Amino acid sequence: MRIGIVVDSACDLPLEYLQQHHIHLLPITVRIGQAVLADHRNEEATLQFLQAHLAERGFEAETTPFTVQQVRDLFVSQLAIDYDYVFCMTITKTRSPVFENANQASFAILNDYKPVRSAAGFNTPFSLRVIDTLNLFAAQGVTAVEAVRMRAAEEPPPKIRARLEQLVNATHGYLIPRDLNYLRARTRHRGDRSVSFLSATLGTALDIKPVLHCNRGETGPIAKIKTYEAAAQKLLKFAARRVSRNELLTPTVCLSYGGELAELRALPGYQTLRLACEQHGVELFESLMSLTGMVNIGKGALALGLATEQAAWDG
Repeated sequence: MRIGIVVDSACDLPLEYLQQHHIHLLPITVRIGQAVLADHRNEEATLQFLQAHLAERGFEAETTPFTVQQVRDLFVSQLAIDYDYVFCMTITKTRSPVFENANQASFAILNDYKPVRSAAGFNTPFSLRVIDTLNLFAAQGVTAVEAVRMRAAEEPPPKIRARLEQLVNATHGYLIPRDLNYLRARTRHRGDRSVSFLSATLGTALDIKPVLHCNRGETGPIAKIKTYEAAAQKLLKFAARRVSRNELLTPTVCLSYGGELAELRALPGYQTLRLACEQHGVELFESLMSLTGMVNIGKGALALGLATEQAAWDG
């Protein structure tokens, strides 16, 4: 059976990996004033957009995912021909309408695919499963990588589906913003009051950074640490302990960074995590953060995703 995998462009995985494993993208378009870029995970284009537009006015950005009609058209015109079963994995519906759009489109897709598929010479059924990853950014990558592994092992779709739906509940995403004033401006622009003026001002004055945690669609702070570098070190060493203790449900850790990856690799704690992954057979994926991620969390933000049933934080 030909199994396809689809993610939205907020899913932080390297473009080379997406291309190598034929993972299809639902791009999210970012508009800042008159500047518009559809995020196709192109690192050079993203960095240029970051440098030219994001730093000053990124908090005002509008993000637009594929509409229901665009998702339907992509599947009916291409994916329903190229594959027999497709898993579409999206950013958590608590933070974006991508899941709802894809889910609504799935009904039209399953009604409309037969004539197109038949004309292409395929008379067998086409199936589609839309899965809310219940997470965002780097943590979305954990589920996508597992889907790739299971497809390569030629596991049947029901087994892949059950595994992915179990995994999303145990996937944990972590975020460390570098600029709390930017984060406050962005959340206010979105109508989200989760970062107050007082906490942002005090945090900036005292150089205290929050560690934000996402699991099962819920996001909130789990720690406050003085200096960005110290917060990054605690998070990366926390992940290294999970790896070293064999506490991961999948041999995958995903990292993304809102800037050049050389800066990510220079962070304290990075080498500890990299070495732990090498010693325990865990793949460490590193990517430039998506435009959606940088727009919402800010330039220089760090994101990490892994799957475990252990405590969410012991930093």
